[in-house]
Amino acid sequence: MAHVSAAERRPQLIKAAIALMTREGVTAGSTRAIAAELGVAQATVHYTFGTKEDLYRAVMEQLTGDLIAQVERAAPQDAGFEETIAAMAGALWRTVEVEASGYQLLTELAMLALRTPGLSEARTAHYQQVTEVTERIFAETASRTGYVLAQPPGLVARFFLSGIDGLTMQRLYAPGEPADNTGLRALIAATVALAGGKLELPDVPIS
Repeated sequence: MAHVSAAERRPQLIKAAIALMTREGVTAGSTRAIAAELGVAQATVHYTFGTKEDLYRAVMEQLTGDLIAQVERAAPQDAGFEETIAAMAGALWRTVEVEASGYQLLTELAMLALRTPGLSEARTAHYQQVTEVTERIFAETASRTGYVLAQPPGLVARFFLSGIDGLTMQRLYAPGEPADNTGLRALIAATVALAGGKLELPDVPIS
């Protein structure tokens, strides 16, 4: 059997762990079960990652990277500030509707990290990275469109993401309820109201 390096095995194990824990929950994600999911020996997991916490950290990093890529893809390049917020909110919500299990897994891992010292840095990094990307998009959009924010972009980003998190949790708690975008529309309106910006008119030289 051909030897597979740790560098090659790493993404395979992360993918297997995500598939297993998405399907059966974080508590099912033992190193033995993850190894069986991929069809390798349990020792392979420990050789590649060292500990289960190291593997979980890698899973959180992968899920965070996927979420950040999703946020960046959702931001239009030629829309106004308000339209950008609406586009990002809509794209994130569609993902919740279609791939709720992925959000649920990331939420479960974040809760686990609260009581697992070895995962606390991954939880903090996840929060910081998602917030920083959203803040950057808001700031760049405001600058590009001449929209002067009444509040710091970081505050607007945290408010927006907190609302998305809240709506997501409500959806996870009641998956059988009919889809209703009322809450999402209210979040978009509230975020725009908090931003409270005004359109900055360019200076016109007097000849």
